[in-house]
Amino acid sequence: MSVKQRGYKLLADFDKVNNFLIDSYSIKKLNGYLLQPFWEYAHTHPFFNHKMTHRFGIWEDNDKVVAVVCYETDLGECLLYAGERYEYLYEEMLNYAEEQLSIHRDGKRKLRIWITDKQKVLFNMLVLGNYSMINKEPITIFNYDKGFKDYILPEGYSIISLEDENDIKKLHHCLWKGFDCGDDPDDNLDSRLFMQSAPHFRKDLSTIIKAPGGAYACFAGMWLDEKNHYAYLPPLATVPEHRRLGLASAALTEAMKKTASLGATYCFGGSHEFFSAMGFETIGYREEWEKIW
Repeated sequence: MSVKQRGYKLLADFDKVNNFLIDSYSIKKLNGYLLQPFWEYAHTHPFFNHKMTHRFGIWEDNDKVVAVVCYETDLGECLLYAGERYEYLYEEMLNYAEEQLSIHRDGKRKLRIWITDKQKVLFNMLVLGNYSMINKEPITIFNYDKGFKDYILPEGYSIISLEDENDIKKLHHCLWKGFDCGDDPDDNLDSRLFMQSAPHFRKDLSTIIKAPGGAYACFAGMWLDEKNHYAYLPPLATVPEHRRLGLASAALTEAMKKTASLGATYCFGGSHEFFSAMGFETIGYREEWEKIW
């Protein structure tokens, strides 16, 4: 095999990695949880550090991406994924990650690595490499074979999509308050507009629940991998004064129904107990490992 490694070029390589993550996906392996929607969503997140993406590493076989090392938001964290037949690259990839993605502080280096419990090769390397597991959370999906519950909204609330109405100021307020970012939202509306610029972002798959008076009370984003027939959620947020009314359950269910009509057969959720209460099942675990040297 003529595998070559090089640095990631944000503008030139985004689609190449996108296609690799789609083409190599398997629910049995889970891409190290480096799902294509996860990759794309991260690139448009306000916390994503675009200036350091040249430190990402990609490995190519005859100009086709077969492995990638990257972070989710910034240096100091890492995800590694090699396609089937290329897992022998993990040792080289781990060494690369330690050199390029670790942070330097107080004369020491530090790196946190996320893997799944499906990545047995990486698990053994981390143990031997003096990493320690510091966190573990379930990977959950909702199988559409179960069917969907019907939710009745409280009086005065209504469901729309961003295709129906896209008030960026209201959306920013909803997500700011919904994620408990503070009392008063900042004025960075451009960050919300930027998130809607992703190639596979679809306004019609997003779901808003409007409160009486017109404010956005709850928002559920949704992504779709059409080739692999799955949906991927983020974000999901409810403004505090509108919580415990069943709005998040209604919004998420509506969003899943949309993707079901487009061929999706299941949806990835989160680790919060809310998802298990909705019928999401655990199919594996994400593990966070840390090394300081």
